[in-house]
Parts: sequence; C-alpha cells; structure tokens
Amino acid sequence: MAPPEVVLTGHAVVIDGGRIREILPTGEARDRFPAARRTELPGHALIPGLINLHTHAAMTLMRGLADDRALMDWLQNHIWPAESRLVSEAFVHDGTLLACAEMLRGGITCFNDMYFYPEAAAQAALAAGMRAALGIIVIEMPSAYAADAQDYLSKGLATRDNLKNDPLLSFCIAPHAPYTVSDKTFERIAMLQGELELPLHIHVHETRDEIEQSLARHGVRPLARLQRLGLVDANLIAVHAVHLTGQEGKLLAEKGCHIAHCPTSNLKLASGFEPPSRLLKDGVNVGLGTDGAASNNRLDIFSEMRLAALIAKGVTGDPTMLPAHAVLEMATSRAARALGIEDRTGTLEPGKSADMTAVNLDALELAPCYDPLSHLVYAAGREHVSHVWVGGELLVQNGRLTRLDEKELVAKAQQWQKKVRN
Repeated sequence: MAPPEVVLTGHAVVIDGGRIREILPTGEARDRFPAARRTELPGHALIPGLINLHTHAAMTLMRGLADDRALMDWLQNHIWPAESRLVSEAFVHDGTLLACAEMLRGGITCFNDMYFYPEAAAQAALAAGMRAALGIIVIEMPSAYAADAQDYLSKGLATRDNLKNDPLLSFCIAPHAPYTVSDKTFERIAMLQGELELPLHIHVHETRDEIEQSLARHGVRPLARLQRLGLVDANLIAVHAVHLTGQEGKLLAEKGCHIAHCPTSNLKLASGFEPPSRLLKDGVNVGLGTDGAASNNRLDIFSEMRLAALIAKGVTGDPTMLPAHAVLEMATSRAARALGIEDRTGTLEPGKSADMTAVNLDALELAPCYDPLSHLVYAAGREHVSHVWVGGELLVQNGRLTRLDEKELVAKAQQWQKKVRN
C-alpha cells in the first residue's frame, strides 16, 4: 500500500525483531541473508494486516441472536436485555477471544473495539497476539460493569493507565452514541480529549430516527451537537455516518475527521448507506469496519471491501467509483491513520511492525489472476488467507491458528449459547 497501486513481484520481506527491516528482490534477499529462516509463498499476495475499524468483539457470542429487526427494536428489546443479564468479565473475555480467532483467520491483525470490560477484551487480544484499540466506553445506562457515565470513564481510564505501555494496545474514548450520552458527559469527554489526545470512537448519524430525535430534543442534528460541544476534530472516528448532508461531509473533511464505514451492518439493519466515494473525494479519511457479529454475523473485512466497492458503483452509476486499490487502502492504511497508529502498521514499509497477511491467489476459484489488487477485493475471500503475522509472530499458518485452540473456543461458545438461551 506504499506507494499506492504498486505491486511488487518476486520480492521478499525481511523481518528482524518483529519489524520490517527491508523489502527487496527475493534473489538479493537470499544472497544478503543466507542464514535467515525462510517462509516461501509462491503464488501468494502479501499485504498489510487488515484493520477492523469498528466492532464490538465480545458480541460474537450473540451472533444470530436477534436477526431481521430494526436497529432500535434489536437494541431495546433483544440485545440490551440480554446484555443486562449476561455481560461479565468472563463473557467479554471469551467472546473477544472467539472474535480474535475469527478475525485472525480472516487476515485481520488489528481491531477497534467498543464494549464493556475493556481490560478483559485486552487480555483476550493479548492472548491471541492481536493488535487492539480498546474503547473507554461511556453510556448513561447502568450495567454490571459501571453504575453511571462517570464510573465508565473512571474504570476505562484506569484500564488505560494499566495497559498503555503494551506495544499491541492503544485506546480510544468511546461514547456509545449521541442519543445515549448527555451534554454534561460530553463536556467531560471534551476536557479529557484536550488532555489525552485519544481518538473519539462514536456511532453518529446511523439512522434517520436518531437525527429526528436529536432535532426534537436538542434542536440540532447529532453532528452539529457534537460540534457545539467541541468534539468534531481530527480525533473523531464517526461510525456509520450514513445520513450526512453535503455540508456535513465537507465539515468532516475540513476538521480532519474519520469515518468507520460498515456496509454490511448498515444494510442488514436497514439503517441506510452512504457510499464513501463522495466523502473520500471531499477529503474525509474512511476506513472499513464490520460492526459486531450480532448485527453483521461475520467479522470479515474481505466481505466489507467487496460490498463497499459494489455499493459505491451501484449507487453512483459509475463503475470507476471506489476502485480496488482505494478499498484496500480503507482496510489498511486509512484505518491505521484513523486510529493514530500509522507509524506502526497499515503498510508494509521498513521500520514498521511486521503485521502481514498472505493470501493464496493460486486457488482454483481464483484462476487465472491478471491483477492481484483486483482479485483481493472482487474474487478472494477470507478462506484464501493462509498466513498471518503480528509483530513478526506467525499467528496463522496454512489456515490454522498457532496460539489458540479452535475446539476449545467452540466448546466455550456452546456453553455461552446455553446460558443465552436460558
């Protein structure tokens, strides 16, 4: 992905101490590093590890729990009641570990999470060897995790203080949404933003109902309310953002904001969709997210890449919209920029962490391959991921997890399924 649209053939990546040391022709690499341990993958594409810019990882344990419902019905009558009974440190740890396994096997090396008990999610991510941006979740609703908004902030900040030096972890302040957070709490968050300069990860303009309620209660649309409270700036990651006026898109571009585009979840919940091509043209940085498995059913960035490209073309009537290289940028370098970790990951460049995904383009259903970039978006899927590294550590080898026990994860998921049903 650096430089854009360039595909290097017959090349090797040299890794030393978990970082990319050099990228050079394979023959030269063999001559210069004769004693190095080699992984040879002819017929494969080696790409930066994919980044899931928005998810609720632990909700993997609610996959398929309440399908085919509108967002607020889904939340208020199914998801929130289930969470109030079940969510605990153990639930978050086990659900996040299951999500990590799924994401790793799909070539995802980093995810941006928003959920309760972020320390439990952190421990699961570290056990899996993944990179994670953990949300300091804030919501007015009490839960088993916290009593009120101030309690959420205090506990989340304590987690950050405990874990901020881990090289695989970063943090975001993650107020759930404008309709679940008060002005008073947003004012407190704005003060913290001034001190900590963390990304602000929040659902914004996900549905038309959300906008109508904001107009009725606050007299302005949600984004204007956030701007009034001093929260629309280069730290903002606006999740979904599927109902934006042209002026709102230009505001996000002017302020250097980011969007987490989640096409599958938007369509499945019938929330609407905003093809990112217009926003990208305006200068907004857009990355790709899956949302949680409860509203998507898959934590699959390959699916999101293909769907994002096809929607952009279909809605605009222009087949040149959102070409393959641009979509792959959204899943890698653009997502890293949104999280403020572009100095560590998102591209394959000397000095960066060796977060890499190998995709087998020699598979029968991918033959012939004229353009690897095109194939990665329009033809290949997560089933073609063969190897995954994070920080130079091989976490998926020939499609199999090296750290995690798949049978044990499935058994735990089945135990939680019984608790959910009961």
